[in-house]
Amino acid sequence: MKSMIAVLLATFALALGGCQKPEDKRIGPAEQAGREIDKAASVAGKKLDQAASKAEEKLGQAGEKLDQAAQQAGEKLNKATEKIGEKVEQAGKEMQESAREARKEKN
Repeated sequence: MKSMIAVLLATFALALGGCQKPEDKRIGPAEQAGREIDKAASVAGKKLDQAASKAEEKLGQAGEKLDQAAQQAGEKLNKATEKIGEKVEQAGKEMQESAREARKEKN
């Protein structure tokens, strides 16, 4: 999109530049309007570039924050998984102990 605008502005500037005759020192209203349009297009192009740069920077920062959040979430998930594993292991030991006691009582 940005490159398309730049090509369009460059084409427009070349077309307007071709209207001027080097031997004609006078500037008519159309030439003056063309120069003003060129200036406005140049300023608009610079502002678009600045806005695009800022947006790219903000997107990069947002991406870094998402990466950090994902890493933290992964670490918390690993800790929770370990705790669940420990509790399941403890429950299994308790079940085995209960089964042993039940067999002892039965015998």
